[in-house]
Amino acid sequence: MRIFDACLAAGTTYVDFGGMGVYTVKQRQRADEWRARGATAILGLGADPGISNVICRAVADRLDRIDSINLFWAAKLIGDENPVLSPPYALSTILGEYANPSQQFLDGALREIPPQSGRETLELPAPFGVTEFIYTQHSEPLTVPFAEGIADKGIREFTWKLHLPEREHEAWVGLVKAGFGDFDDPIDVEGTPVKPLAFLEALIRRNLERRGNAIPKQASHELHLAIGDGIKDGKPVSVNLAVLGGPEIARAGFIDPATSIGMSIGVQLLAASNLRPGVWGPEEYFETSAFLSELTRRNFKVVEDLAVVRIAFGSGIASRSADQHQSMTPQTLQTVKTNV
Repeated sequence: MRIFDACLAAGTTYVDFGGMGVYTVKQRQRADEWRARGATAILGLGADPGISNVICRAVADRLDRIDSINLFWAAKLIGDENPVLSPPYALSTILGEYANPSQQFLDGALREIPPQSGRETLELPAPFGVTEFIYTQHSEPLTVPFAEGIADKGIREFTWKLHLPEREHEAWVGLVKAGFGDFDDPIDVEGTPVKPLAFLEALIRRNLERRGNAIPKQASHELHLAIGDGIKDGKPVSVNLAVLGGPEIARAGFIDPATSIGMSIGVQLLAASNLRPGVWGPEEYFETSAFLSELTRRNFKVVEDLAVVRIAFGSGIASRSADQHQSMTPQTLQTVKTNV
């Protein structure tokens, strides 16, 4: 926020990777100040948020009325199992995703949902196959359903769900069970206060240094998928847009190249255009076809209406209330497959 304030004072363009939704909301509330200053701020300009916001807008543009947009992100590793736990991004973010409740936009309002809930399975094209997702805390539900061009189409539901590779997923679940979810709350270790996050980061770093040569070659794949349901030309429709990244997007030295690539594309598009003063999400600012075209140039695959089989619980995803999201039990669940 200090950088945000400094850019406003200087009238300098500001961009960030986002992800911390509570700050994104605070920043958006100050749009009038930025417009008055004649300065531009773009929030959440990475991969998720960033690329994810752009595909949500592309889906929204294909609908006259929006009932729901459900956003999914998945990672898949192909190759021998890694005997060394290697976080795919910031450790505090992962632990927060698995330990903290999330805000999801359900029945027209933000609602708090328990951590690791909302399990849903999609049957996806190779290499993903049958893939289970869970709700996690993320910034997109706090911003996208309120964006220009989306909120005015009557959206009633917007959700974010995550899938990490299965064995790594089990590790993060286990660490939260062990108490690492309270990662900033110090514990006493032989008279010395130690934050669990600091301890775990040091341990993982040491393990990577000692056993890094045991890490096998793995092909990393990622999926960004937005599924939109609503009305088009008076008829109910379901549409989706996917951005797929594989080994061909890898960059030496980068754990998560998509995040840097999303920022790079956005900044270059900003530099090539006349700036619009204010505070914006990527879904409000960028022309989607230009952004997606740049992703394609960087070896991502952009697929409209990906072949997806959605395995839902109960009578339907979009019609469930927040209470149903939280109160359904295995005894009351009924598995339903619907073609998207």
